[in-house]
Amino acid sequence: MVTVYLLGEQRVSNPDDGAGTVSSRAIALLAYLVLHAGLAQSRTRLAGLFWPESSEQQARTNLRRELHNLRGLLGSDGAPTADGPTLTWTDSPSCRVDVDTFRNERAAALAALADSGTQAFLEHADRAIDTYRGDLMPGVYEDWVLDHRDVLRRECVELCEAMVRVLRESGEVETATACARRRIQLDPLAEAGYRTLMELQAASGDRAAAMTTYHRCAAVLETELGVAPGAATTRLFDNLLGEQPAAAPRRERVRTAMPALIGRERECGELQRRWRQALDGRQGLVLVSGDAGVGKTRLTTELAEVARADGAVVATARCFGLPGRVALAPVAEWLRSPELRSAIGSLDPLWRVEVERLVPSAESAPRPATSRAMVDAWQRHRFFEGTARAVLSPGRPVLLVLDDLQWCDAETTAWLAFLLTLDTRLRVLVAATARTDEAQSRRDVRDALRALRSARLVTDVEVDPLTADGTVELARSLGGRVLDPAEEAVLYAATAGYPLYVVEAARMVPGADATGGAGDLGEVLARRLGQCSDPARDVAGLAAALGADFDLDLLSEASDLDTDSLVQAVDELWRRRIVRPAGTGYDFVHDLVREAAYRSVGPPRRWLLHRRLAQGLELLHTGRTDDVAAQLAEQYRRGGRPDRALHYLQRAAEVAAGVFANADALRLFRDCLDLLEAMPVGRNRDAHEVDVRQGMSAPLTTLYGYSDPQLERTLDRTMELGQRLRRPKVVLGALIGLFAVHFVQGHTAHAHGLGVRALELSAADPEFEGQAHFAVAGGALGLGRPREAIEHFDIAQRSFSDDYSFILGTRLEVHCHAWESHAYWMIGDEQAAEQASADALGLGRACGHPYSLAVALGYASVLHQVRGDDTALLASLTELRQLCERYHFAYYSQWSQILEGRLVGGEPGIAKIHDGLAALRRQRAFARMPYWLSLLAEVQIDAGSVDAARATLDAALIAAEQHDDRWWLPQVLRLRADVGPFAGGVSARTVRERPIPTV
Repeated sequence: MVTVYLLGEQRVSNPDDGAGTVSSRAIALLAYLVLHAGLAQSRTRLAGLFWPESSEQQARTNLRRELHNLRGLLGSDGAPTADGPTLTWTDSPSCRVDVDTFRNERAAALAALADSGTQAFLEHADRAIDTYRGDLMPGVYEDWVLDHRDVLRRECVELCEAMVRVLRESGEVETATACARRRIQLDPLAEAGYRTLMELQAASGDRAAAMTTYHRCAAVLETELGVAPGAATTRLFDNLLGEQPAAAPRRERVRTAMPALIGRERECGELQRRWRQALDGRQGLVLVSGDAGVGKTRLTTELAEVARADGAVVATARCFGLPGRVALAPVAEWLRSPELRSAIGSLDPLWRVEVERLVPSAESAPRPATSRAMVDAWQRHRFFEGTARAVLSPGRPVLLVLDDLQWCDAETTAWLAFLLTLDTRLRVLVAATARTDEAQSRRDVRDALRALRSARLVTDVEVDPLTADGTVELARSLGGRVLDPAEEAVLYAATAGYPLYVVEAARMVPGADATGGAGDLGEVLARRLGQCSDPARDVAGLAAALGADFDLDLLSEASDLDTDSLVQAVDELWRRRIVRPAGTGYDFVHDLVREAAYRSVGPPRRWLLHRRLAQGLELLHTGRTDDVAAQLAEQYRRGGRPDRALHYLQRAAEVAAGVFANADALRLFRDCLDLLEAMPVGRNRDAHEVDVRQGMSAPLTTLYGYSDPQLERTLDRTMELGQRLRRPKVVLGALIGLFAVHFVQGHTAHAHGLGVRALELSAADPEFEGQAHFAVAGGALGLGRPREAIEHFDIAQRSFSDDYSFILGTRLEVHCHAWESHAYWMIGDEQAAEQASADALGLGRACGHPYSLAVALGYASVLHQVRGDDTALLASLTELRQLCERYHFAYYSQWSQILEGRLVGGEPGIAKIHDGLAALRRQRAFARMPYWLSLLAEVQIDAGSVDAARATLDAALIAAEQHDDRWWLPQVLRLRADVGPFAGGVSARTVRERPIPTV
């Protein structure tokens, strides 16, 4: 069945044809007919309405074209009915339109309500409200759309109100509360919705939530309309809250929550110009940079309002500077925004699974207890693509606002780069703020911006302090009176034109002296906090200790105050403009205010606050502490509980690895080691350290490759600890990991010895037997003993089935067959070699694991090269290169590069091989170096550079001796003999085609 979505998006879905590729004009035409269902529409009128600037004949032609496209997409049953000069939409069972579904379910609900059928009413109303996923055709502002949009929204609001009323009468307060929240989302400027929600929250005993609702109502009204809540809303809140403390008298009027935007015409013009370019499909990042307190966030807030007016999806997030940050937290915050969350439901299940890695739903599978970082590393690309598609899923322009980019984690910056380069024309703009100096000091942020700038995707907007005139004008707008020249001079000298300083100075003495009489910003903020009551100051210190936005549930768990006192304290902080509503809770109005509040708390009390916050987080997230593992670790660390901090740091690292944030995972594991350094030496510390070291191995391998010295040291230490603790499984895993390290580094004999040791230990633990035989086989082949290698490869294949090596990161059967093909070729059994390679490729394609397929293609390419099958070599190299580029596979991409150089030949081929060899050397990957060098020598011989080839082959011989890499040694010796001291010599192809005896 074809489904047409017009509420909250504009899309046609055909399960037989995938997502419908239909123009926006065709969807608008379809919407017009649907909204006037049953009424015949004149073709002439439709043509004139949708193509007013075209001639009548051209407009009719355009109409016929779009109707043809619609019939092709909807089928004959779902297409508009043509009757001579008119078109009519009639409902069809083969075509579902969400507007029709909403209207039908609403009508059924109201009919049931009229007949006192409460249960039937609730069922139909729930389906209708669920179908109404957003405004009709967002982003379209034709008069006919606006009229129907207002009607549909009002109908849904009225249905929500009726449903809340029925649920309240039935005593279902919790469900009624959820429905009241939905009503506010539909009409956020209507105070009646907030009053209903406050009453429901108070009825359930949650006065804190009622206060938050009032604060959110006031913030929305002040921001959008510049007014305070009405008398009825304020009176209801007063009744719920009770008497205000004397230290925080209620203001007679509400000043605008957001100061007037003064002196920013140039910056606003640049931001709006860049937004218009994004609307035309020129995606990018606009970076608003400047000092702290200069007004960067105010500018992006203004841009967000412009984007909303243009019908765009606007999602906001911010980064925090304190430790305990979570990888990809801004991306998760964007995906949780209401408009994106509703659109994600329409994503293909393939991509929705990737979104749920980061933002789990109630149906999501639990996170694995152990890391699959090596096996699943290739999925990072798919994960990024899935989450990027989720952001683009509404089918409307998107503005992503990111505050404090200077504190952004490396994975989020990488994700942003991926998003902005996903396609050539995207209607997406990222508006980020950053403190100039700190952004330059963060290497990952600096590198990401440099890469985006090189792609011409960054627009810089530098924000300077206000001029003297601008400072005075801002102060006048806040203080409500005209300053004399002396006050103006003092104000500008004290604030240097920084808007935050001006605002805070004015707020310190409301309605009086806009200069605040302060010496510096820190003093102003300290004095502002000092004006608060003792409970409010205590709550501000507690919230500041968290280092991020906070909610009242957490404050209630961690504070000494009873609920009523806590509610009054938070209300006071809100009234004094120290905190503001944010997300589902609150945040400080600026990070500098947070810092001032934290400085006001003495060190002993900080220790207590951090411990209480940690315990509160544990209680509130029972059964799902992974969601806040990084925060828990930081709070326990600052609260003097390193043992608890260590536990949560480890879990936070594993969670980070689960979303492919390997750099973040590695940072967290290193933090674990720092904590362990301070613990007493002994078996307990060793046990913790071995767990951490084991966890570190996969991220290290993924980031830096098998040959990385850090990985080698980590595995050496893991083996040492495993032996000390008498844990044979730990030792076995470390030995197999070390085999891979030393083999790739070119220590062939040592790698073989490690495999033999692993095989001896595996007799007591069959779980590792297959991997141990694999290690022995690989080492034996490198040493030039192919028959021994085949024996162990065969045993390895019989020892495991349908399994992956969490150490090597590959499907073991694929790796075995692929490598064994070389052993068969060495003993002259070309048929068995071809079969083994074909088996590896078949398994690699069937298992859906790109890294294993890359391994199979890499070994197959080498086999094609040594057999002289250039046609097969070209095909396998093309596929291998595409895989490596798509998933950023190192090592095997260098195999591809060198083999391509051999295929190309001549000077271009020599240059390509040199580049590949240089990359391998940088990775310290010297395995198979004699083979790679022999390929270079062959190209040099064909190019007539015999002296260069002779030197290359001498280097190959030295490499073979240094690294015990003997599998290709006979060929190197033969080539070297043919290019001895004599000029000329036979061609490289002739030499290569000679049979090579077994060593």
